[in-house]
Amino acid sequence: MFERSRKGEHALLIQPHAGGPPDEGLLEEFADLAKSAGATVAAVLTARIDRPNAAMLIGSGKLAEVKAAADATGADLILVNHPLSPGQERNLERALERRVVDRTGLILDIFSQRAQSAEGKLQVELAQLKHMATRLVRGWTHLERQRGGSIGLRGPGETQLETDRRLLQKRLEQLQKRLDKVEVQRTQMRRARMRSELPRVALVGYTNAGKSTLFNAMTGAEAYAADQLFATLDPTVRRIDLSGGAAVLADTVGFVRDLPHDLVAAFRSTLSEAREADLLIHVIDAADPLRDERIAQVDAVLQEIGAGDLPQLLVFNKIDRLDGAQPRIDRPGEGHTRVWLSARDGRGLDLLRTALGEALELRHVAGALRVPPQGARLRARLHELGAVRAERADEHGWELEVDLAIADAQRLFAQPHGEPLRSLLESVAVPDDLA
Repeated sequence: MFERSRKGEHALLIQPHAGGPPDEGLLEEFADLAKSAGATVAAVLTARIDRPNAAMLIGSGKLAEVKAAADATGADLILVNHPLSPGQERNLERALERRVVDRTGLILDIFSQRAQSAEGKLQVELAQLKHMATRLVRGWTHLERQRGGSIGLRGPGETQLETDRRLLQKRLEQLQKRLDKVEVQRTQMRRARMRSELPRVALVGYTNAGKSTLFNAMTGAEAYAADQLFATLDPTVRRIDLSGGAAVLADTVGFVRDLPHDLVAAFRSTLSEAREADLLIHVIDAADPLRDERIAQVDAVLQEIGAGDLPQLLVFNKIDRLDGAQPRIDRPGEGHTRVWLSARDGRGLDLLRTALGEALELRHVAGALRVPPQGARLRARLHELGAVRAERADEHGWELEVDLAIADAQRLFAQPHGEPLRSLLESVAVPDDLA
C-alpha cells in the first residue's frame, strides 16, 4: 500500500457518464461540492462507462489517463462522482497512489464540517461510521494476531480487522441510542409547539437555494447563510407574525440529487420538521437554469421521507439575478401558488406573508363577544392569543371586543364553552377556495 497524503485538498474530479454527452449541470454541481468541502479543483475528466468495471469502475485506458493527469497537475485527491464499492475504492487508490473519495464520502465530509449542534454531529458521525463499516480492510497484516504465539503470549486469536469491526459496531450502537434520546426530546418540543395551536411551516428546497437567507429575512434570526452547498445543517425554529396571525417557521437541511440513504436515515429527526409541518415553503433558485429538475429532485426526497403529500407554497428566490424580474404572486387555477421574491434585498417578502396567510387560512374575524361566568377558560384562551382588544365585566360575565384568526376561532368553538363564538363565525362568509 502507498502512504496516504494527509493534505487531500488539490483534487482531480472524475465524472462518469453513460452514452451521450456528460451532464454539464451534474458536473458543475460536483465541482461545487468539491469546493464546499474545501478542495481546489486541479482538473476535471469525464469517463464514458457503458459497462462498469467491477474492479475499478473505469477501464485501464481511462485509468492511465487519470494517473497522467494527476501527476501533471499535482492532484493529491481523486473525487469520483459515482458510488464506489469498497473494492473499487481500494483498487483505485492502489493504482493511482492517491486517496480516492466517491460522491457519498464527499457529501459526508461536507456534512461533518457543517454540523454545529450536538445532534447534528451525532447524525453525521453515525452516517460516516455506517459508510466506513463497509470499507474496513486488512491494514494490520504485520500483526496477524493481537498477541504472539509464544507461551504466555497467546491472545484470543482475534485479528485486528475483527477488533475494528467489533469496536465500530459498539460505537454505532452507542450513537444510535444517543440519537434516539435526542429524537425523543425533539419530539416533545414539537408536541409543545403543536399544543400552542400555531400552524407549522417548514422551509425545504435544493441546497443553496437561499432557504437560510429567507429564514433570516422572515424571522430576524441570524442563522448561518452563505453561497455554498449545505451551508447549514441544523434546524432552526422561530415564531413569525403574519397579517392574520402567527406561525412557527423551521429551516431544514438542503436537499441534493442522489442524497446518500445513510444521511437521509441519520437525519430523520431533523427531517421530521418537514414531515410534520402543516405547510412546506419550497424555496427555488429562480436563476438556476436547472430549476425544474431541482424541483423534481426535492419532490423525490420529500416522497422518500414521507412528506410528499403535504401542501406546498413555491417561492422562487433570487429574482435579483434575473433581468427585469419583479416580485409577484402567481395563483394558477390548479397547482401550487408561486411567489417570486429576493430574500437578499427583501423585495417580495410582503407578498410571501400574504400568500402564507392565505395558505394557512389566517383570516380574521372581529366583533363583540358575550362570555358568561362559566366561560372563564374561553376568556383566558382569548387573552393568551392576544385577541382581546377591550373588555368590560359585569354580573353576567364579560363583554369582549375581539380580533382573532378564523382558524383560532374555529378551534376554540369546537372546545367546551366555545359556544359564545358562534355568532362571530356565522357572520363570516368563508370563500370556497380558502375553506
